[in-house]
Amino acid sequence: MAEAEAQVKTNSSELVQYGNENGIAFLTLNDPPANTYSYEMMQSLDRAILTARMDESVQVIVISGNGEKFFSAGANIQMLANVTPTFKYFFCLHANETLSRLEQTPKLVIAAINGHCVGGGLEVALAADIRIARRGAGKMGLPEVSLGVLPGTGGTQRLTRLVGKSKAIELMATGELFDFERGLELGIVNQLLDAETGAQFSQQVVDYARQFTTPNRASAAVGRIKRAVQTGSEIPFESALALERELQQQLFQSEDAKEGLDAYMKKRKPIFKGK
Repeated sequence: MAEAEAQVKTNSSELVQYGNENGIAFLTLNDPPANTYSYEMMQSLDRAILTARMDESVQVIVISGNGEKFFSAGANIQMLANVTPTFKYFFCLHANETLSRLEQTPKLVIAAINGHCVGGGLEVALAADIRIARRGAGKMGLPEVSLGVLPGTGGTQRLTRLVGKSKAIELMATGELFDFERGLELGIVNQLLDAETGAQFSQQVVDYARQFTTPNRASAAVGRIKRAVQTGSEIPFESALALERELQQQLFQSEDAKEGLDAYMKKRKPIFKGK
């Protein structure tokens, strides 16, 4: 992303470039032209996720692909064709663990879909909280059935939770690829942005992400909302309500909650600090 260029240049050879600017961490899948991922890339992504999670200055994470043609085309097929079934199993297991770590990190994650987003690439995007795509920039879908396999990095589960069982089965059983406009209709894409260039799209995504950072937003509240939804939706309702109460209690003790209430009472705009 544009604002992370200074930081990214220091690790441009990494399979996942990492940058941090003004509370936003930028994770860029970096194996052009298709940004396919290998075990090595997933290890790099795993490290980047943990770095962003543990860095208290990071409030929002933006994940994208290098270039303007692909967000990611998914797993490297040539690599998969040359390894043992045991390696494939553990590769998929680690990829699942990595994306679950991204999904469970209590910081908002935005997938900036700047090009084709298919197979495992879409599975990466599905692990984000919000998906923003550049209008007309490519196709998306889960076509693994054409290889005689299924989407094995969370795709069968996350797509189902977004679009429902019947539609998810249809999309995966046909292996249909569709444009981002269709993705918006299905609820896979949250927003479509009109941008003439990739650089313009990157800046628009940064502008969008900024609204979730301090002083504009209480970033801790955004993170707790994410955790309440991501975890709460997978556990019994009463347990989810208990989780919600505990997260709310944490926020009640924060400086930002005091600031928000004081600003409301005094009819002024709150200035949040992320504390």
